[in-house]
Amino acid sequence: MKLDQILELLSFTLPAIVTGAVAYYFFLTHTKSEEVKMKLSMVKANRKQALPVRLQAYERMTLFLERMNPSNLLLRITSINDDKKAYATSLINTIEQEFEHNISQQIYISEKCWSVIVASKNATVHIIKKSSDNETIRTAQQLREEILKMVLNSSSPSTAALSFIKEEVRDFI
Repeated sequence: MKLDQILELLSFTLPAIVTGAVAYYFFLTHTKSEEVKMKLSMVKANRKQALPVRLQAYERMTLFLERMNPSNLLLRITSINDDKKAYATSLINTIEQEFEHNISQQIYISEKCWSVIVASKNATVHIIKKSSDNETIRTAQQLREEILKMVLNSSSPSTAALSFIKEEVRDFI
């Protein structure tokens, strides 16, 4: 008789345990699915809010690159006297100040893009220094002409960086 009672008890409890396990599995799967949906919606909302800030950072870096383009830089900054070293220092200081002003933008743009911008800035500074070290150049006006010649013979470093920025922005819009 006890065996009959045990079998009867098992016949009721075994289906209940199986049903409970299946329900637990479906509940667990459902909660994980809802969690993933919630995370995706939060990421989507964050991206929606971050996009204007990222675009603004790319815009500011584009402006920086345009302003430090030697042809634009030489038009904006004129020599006070005819000293080529003072003029070269003035040009380099202007580039460095603008760079320092925009340095916080690196948190909004990709690391690769930031590296391209820094390389462009350094290449522009190198062009100015190389031109000012030329012994045949004696005046600030001659320095301006030499820098323009160097930039006209090959594309300016900021042109390549601007192309990179445009391509990167096109990829994430």
